[in-house]
Amino acid sequence: MPEAINAVSPASRKWNARLTPKHWKTLKGAFLGWIFDGYEALALIVVLSPLLNSLLTTSQAASKPFYAGLVIGITLLGWGIGGLVGGVLADYIGRKTVMMWSVFLYALFTGLTAFSDTIVTLCVLRFITGLAMGSEWSTGIALVAETWPPEAKAKGAGFLQSGFGWGTLAAAFIWYVLQLIGPIGIDSWRVMFVVGALPAFFVLYIRKDVDESEEWITALKSQEWGATEQSTEKGGKRPFTLKQVFTEREAVRRILLTSLLSVVSIAGWWAVSSWLTEYTRILSAAQGGQFHWDSYVSLLYTTGAIVAYMASGFIADSIGRRWFLFLTFAGSLATTFLIYSYASTPMEILIFSPVNGFFTLGCAFAWLAIYPSELFNTSVRSTAVSFVFNSARLLACLFPIAAGAMIKAFGGIAPTALAFGSIYVIGLIVPWFLPETVERSN
Repeated sequence: MPEAINAVSPASRKWNARLTPKHWKTLKGAFLGWIFDGYEALALIVVLSPLLNSLLTTSQAASKPFYAGLVIGITLLGWGIGGLVGGVLADYIGRKTVMMWSVFLYALFTGLTAFSDTIVTLCVLRFITGLAMGSEWSTGIALVAETWPPEAKAKGAGFLQSGFGWGTLAAAFIWYVLQLIGPIGIDSWRVMFVVGALPAFFVLYIRKDVDESEEWITALKSQEWGATEQSTEKGGKRPFTLKQVFTEREAVRRILLTSLLSVVSIAGWWAVSSWLTEYTRILSAAQGGQFHWDSYVSLLYTTGAIVAYMASGFIADSIGRRWFLFLTFAGSLATTFLIYSYASTPMEILIFSPVNGFFTLGCAFAWLAIYPSELFNTSVRSTAVSFVFNSARLLACLFPIAAGAMIKAFGGIAPTALAFGSIYVIGLIVPWFLPETVERSN
């Protein structure tokens, strides 16, 4: 296999020379959608403890870590199923249409989450919210990959992914303010989900200013059905896209390997880093402090991730996709060890959190926006990208549930996080079995 499978040469011209207002409008649409996803994801994490305090019965409260993992896991399950279905639909009916419905429905059910009165109601609403939210990401990635010029698309994908970081930063900040003012007392967590309903109005912007992918329209008209650049399949009846990516030998190899790396990224975050704020609360309580260390940790952790998102396209174009992946997971492994093995005070966690966020949330998710879309052809791109991301979510939904149970069995978050954190070792090996997609001058 050749060293580079496409002709992207980042140094051949100024990266933004060919960008037009239309390119930026497309990015803005996908970016704003991902902001709302990021807000929704972290909102659940930061309010999880007070939310469960409000909804769990006395007997259920004895197993609070288990229910915390259950709520996260059910959200991921819905997210994964919805993303897979939405990704396939986007290859048939268009990226823009699927994105609009995804944004509207997850905004609606996020808002309804504010009215949960039992743990069962909460889990049902979280599952439906996940179903609706799942397909927004893959459609946005496909739009940027198919509209931006080759020398700019990795940067554009990194900028798009930063929307998740800005959304999580907004969630951390809003929750910090709500903790200070306590508008409705112990039920202030409900306000977080009411705010999460605002994206419903964003659908109006998508409908007006975001165009459908012309590359996708052209591929359908010319009946180019092959899953990778190695395929010559063209014309005739269109194969089912999900079957197509599991029929061609090279496509199967690529999708399995990238899906494995996706499991590493997603399971690592949901089973390890998602417990960071709760771990900070526990250390702070042990010191008898009332300082909101957890909020500051969330803010700095997310800031580190945003820096990684914004820089990821430039770094990946400079050193290549495989080295970017290797360094991403090496950094995730090292900083997870530092947080949960070395740090023993909230201040130490505060110091390490932006570096940990740079790798475990920033780089570890930025590659998903940049790399898989380059490995598959247009007619199956949304299906393939969605499968890589969302099949991992389906598997990863088990990890927070298992982590919640293990925390109780192991007697703490730190030993559980260190055990799950070892999954990053896989990310040091797998990248070298995938093709490089950047042509770099010697």
